[in-house]
Amino acid sequence: MKLGLHISNFTWPVTTDELAPTLARIARDADEAGFDRISVMDHVWQIAVHGPPENDMLEAYTTLGFLAAHTSRAKLLTLVTGVVYREPGLLAKIVTTLDVLSRGRAMLGVGAAWNEDESRGLGLFFPPLKERFERLEESLRIVRQMFDGPEGSFEGKHYTLGRTLNNPRPIGPRVPILIGGGGEKKTLRLVAQYADSCNLFLSAETGHKLEVLKQHCKDVGRDYDEIEKTCLFRYDLGENGSRVDETLEGLAAASRLGFTVAHGGVKNLSDPATLALFRDRVIPEASKI
Repeated sequence: MKLGLHISNFTWPVTTDELAPTLARIARDADEAGFDRISVMDHVWQIAVHGPPENDMLEAYTTLGFLAAHTSRAKLLTLVTGVVYREPGLLAKIVTTLDVLSRGRAMLGVGAAWNEDESRGLGLFFPPLKERFERLEESLRIVRQMFDGPEGSFEGKHYTLGRTLNNPRPIGPRVPILIGGGGEKKTLRLVAQYADSCNLFLSAETGHKLEVLKQHCKDVGRDYDEIEKTCLFRYDLGENGSRVDETLEGLAAASRLGFTVAHGGVKNLSDPATLALFRDRVIPEASKI
């Protein structure tokens, strides 16, 4: 089982001018500890599960570029980009740039977007749900064309690109696309058609969601086993690592469902001892699962 670190909260016990060096240290420690990937949210306000909207929030792709400079091995992505926040041609260029400057470590995590409050607050484009899914599907086709070629035009219902020029090319051989969400009719169908990875919440319905994905793969002629299954996982190691064994049991349970990557946030992330616990006690054991 591979582990991913999701950095979703930047409200740490430091001053604003200490945010950058603190984040750089966290990134280096996570990279050296053996996390397979590091992600951030694509939000411009903090979301309710983590705190009030006034809490600190950094823009996703600026942050990923910063993380690229302070890491050397972990993959870098958003969980997940709101597809309507950036035009797909620009999004493909942004992720390609991240891939080139991180020397081939970029992934594109993407979804239909959901946070209407922050979108209306900052004037971001936020059409109705049906249209957001239409734009998601067109965007998936556009970014894959720009990542892989061949160069050409694109004519869709919502997007028209005259020339999908994208130089320099991604280092590759392929920029993986991860689609987040478990919607059975639309999201999982898009995973079957376009994605290299899915990302699901762990719940009583997770096994059923995977069966739905398997059926969508059959319907579109896709090999279900070639899609990487990742799950959102709540890491709680307890005080001084008192819950490490429970964490490993939870990872083993996720593995039995078919997941190969567990990706989640970590309490007390700004405390260096937290990532040291992962380095010394969690990641070595998880790699055996």
